[in-house]
Amino acid sequence: MKPLLQRFLEDETGATAIEYGLIVAVLSLAIVGGIGKAADAIQWLFADNNSKLANAFAQH
Repeated sequence: MKPLLQRFLEDETGATAIEYGLIVAVLSLAIVGGIGKAADAIQWLFADNNSKLANAFAQH
C-alpha cells in the first residue's frame, strides 16, 4: 500500500493540464473585464451630446 501511495504523490502527469487551465481562466477573466470597459467607453462616446462622433452620426 505504501509504494502505491508514494507513486501517487510523485505523479505529476496532470499538473500541466491544470496549470494551463488556470492560465486560460485568468486570461478569460481579463478579456471579459476589458471588453466590459471598452463597451462602456464606446457607449459614452456615442451618448455624449457634445461628442463629434455622436454629432456625425446624428440624423439631421
